[in-house]
Amino acid sequence: MYKPNGRVDQEAILKEHVPLVRRIAHHMIAKLPPSVDVEDLVQAGMIGLLDAINRYEEEQGAQFSTYAAQRIRGAMLDELRESDWLPRGQRKNMRRVEEAINQLQQRLARPPKETELAEHLGIGLLEFQQLLQDARGYQLIHYEDYNDDEDDHFLDRNCPDRGNDPLGNLLDDDLRSSLVTAISNLPEREKILMGLYYEQELNLREIGAVLGVSESRVCQLHSQAVARLRAFLRERAWSSVAS
Repeated sequence: MYKPNGRVDQEAILKEHVPLVRRIAHHMIAKLPPSVDVEDLVQAGMIGLLDAINRYEEEQGAQFSTYAAQRIRGAMLDELRESDWLPRGQRKNMRRVEEAINQLQQRLARPPKETELAEHLGIGLLEFQQLLQDARGYQLIHYEDYNDDEDDHFLDRNCPDRGNDPLGNLLDDDLRSSLVTAISNLPEREKILMGLYYEQELNLREIGAVLGVSESRVCQLHSQAVARLRAFLRERAWSSVAS
């Protein structure tokens, strides 16, 4: 889009791509704790969009929308890195859930149900579901897993030491294979949810409409699915080390 004088019409491009910024923000918010305001992400994304407009050159080969999406996500992540994604207390609660999943999985030889997990943890079902709700933003790999500020490192527990390269470990074929296996072993509804979110890139409201549940219930199921995956990867890693 250009003005009559041949200059890029930044305002027109900004208006055209506001829906893209909001779509990325609403997709990303599902990975973050309730304390994160989606409008803060949108604001950061708009800065990323403006940066993309100033930096983009058609000779780069990529379509502007593709290039802009990368800049928008990058700006949102930069904003998030300055805050605590998930309080440590909630992180510890979810590690308790991981341990419960692992123990019950071995005992039952199947994915444990929510009622079984709640009973194992000694809490009521509603309290367990609220715990999952509060842990919105619980992820397979946390940003904090890459630094030394935590006293418990997911990468240290789950990835063999191959040159002390976390990124290389994440891309390792064995870990990929384990993750594929873990996803295939999820309960059917959680497997569908993960596909809709990570492959189809639907937001929580859209996923709720597909599954016939509320948006808050989608949050709970997502947190539980991620806890199952982390528990599976931990067990697989320990088995590899033991052998």
